[in-house]
Amino acid sequence: MAGSLPEPVLLSTFLGMDEITIGGQLVPFKHVFYSWLCMAVLFGVALILRRRLTLVPGGLQNFFESVIDTVERFICASMGEVGHKYVPLLAGMLIYIFGMNILGLIPGCDAPTANLNTTVCMALFVFLYYNWVGLARWKAHYINQFLGPSKFLIPLMFPLEIVSHLSRPVSLSLRLFGNIRGEEIVIILFFVMAPLLGTLPIYGLFLLGKSMQAFVFFMLTMFYISGALEGPEH
Repeated sequence: MAGSLPEPVLLSTFLGMDEITIGGQLVPFKHVFYSWLCMAVLFGVALILRRRLTLVPGGLQNFFESVIDTVERFICASMGEVGHKYVPLLAGMLIYIFGMNILGLIPGCDAPTANLNTTVCMALFVFLYYNWVGLARWKAHYINQFLGPSKFLIPLMFPLEIVSHLSRPVSLSLRLFGNIRGEEIVIILFFVMAPLLGTLPIYGLFLLGKSMQAFVFFMLTMFYISGALEGPEH
């Protein structure tokens, strides 16, 4: 259609793969830059906390200790004592995804999770990790998780289980990407219609939504790891 953007441009715009100007230079794939920005902030906060650790926590240390303690209690209540081993991974993933989501609420920044490349990479990591955990725990017996409760059902259950497991990274990546990308678009629309009054009230709602999306990704990752550790019911 005359006057429309070329198809590759539309696709790159939809995925958020446009450029960002840094020091007068155009840098492609700005979601990578903001991902590293989020990591730099988190590492910086961690280094500051490490240097200021005290026996009587206060301020920032008290806040993060409360967050980690709450997350650890939740993981151990869901997975049992074995959950202690996976607290660093799951808590780190929760904080990292939350940090990337929040970047979308800061003027001039974009949420890396509003880009499909970011969410697909994290979902593939989760998929490979929980299967590796299952193989390390059960060795060759891990295959029994895909065979169903009865030998007669193996021809039916095996392909269904394979499809079910392969769909997990797809749903993980698309759910996080779709929700965060949708919120980014809505914020832009509200800002265009009412630059100040249209965006400020909705910030609180989107802050809750971005927090929930990080928690959902964390929860599903925990359930996948727990399922790989539990082994086949039969």
